[in-house]
Amino acid sequence: MSLTNLLVPTYTQMLGALSNWLDNACDQFPDGAALMSSRLAPDMFPLATQVRFCCVQAHEGVKRLAGQELGAAWEVLLEEGRNAEELPGTVDDAQARIKETLAFLETVKDGALDAGASRDLAHELPSGMVFDLTSEQYARDWALPQFYFHLMTAYAILRNQGVELGKADYVQHMFAYLRPGTMPEE
Repeated sequence: MSLTNLLVPTYTQMLGALSNWLDNACDQFPDGAALMSSRLAPDMFPLATQVRFCCVQAHEGVKRLAGQELGAAWEVLLEEGRNAEELPGTVDDAQARIKETLAFLETVKDGALDAGASRDLAHELPSGMVFDLTSEQYARDWALPQFYFHLMTAYAILRNQGVELGKADYVQHMFAYLRPGTMPEE
């Protein structure tokens, strides 16, 4: 499978789902600002960070695999995420970051990430640890798992705070594939 066809649609559909979850949260809790500071455990990042780190992971995965510099937009998202405990922002701020990331993903050309699928990639963490991977291993073992970690943590925070979300909200993209006449009646 093409790395471009794996990552870009995945990031796009799941960031769209995250945006919808935030819309649901605002519909159910008009003061959505308090949600942005919510977290699952005291030592975990708040919702504001989880949303921004989803966007960070989408930018990072694409840019690393395309062999590009991470750039200023990535740095801004990363710093906002790291500082979200003190400056969580609003749901509108989070939605703006998602929208910007979706716009970035729309610029990725077909096959843009595929040429270097077997290229070696050194992924260095702020702690100083370095992982030596192929681009394919990076996509499979780092980029997607990190993205989904932050996405599912955001989902769990919203559920924990009482936002009514269910499996259909998580897999809403699957309804495009639903065979006509097979949707159970309520």
